[in-house]
Amino acid sequence: QVWQQEYHPVELGTNEMMEQRLDYLHENPVKEGWVDNPQDYLYSSARDYAGRKGLLDIMFVE
Repeated sequence: QVWQQEYHPVELGTNEMMEQRLDYLHENPVKEGWVDNPQDYLYSSARDYAGRKGLLDIMFVE
């Protein structure tokens, strides 16, 4: 199990739902005050979406 007990998997049935979840994940380091911009967080795919190289190769969601 990857998530905590009170969480559960959610099917992302549309591109809009996928984009909303991706935006949420990218904004978390900003909300925590770790960085000013999502693409500045070294461990985020936001770097790749901003045209910068991230730590891992990713598959872009379009």
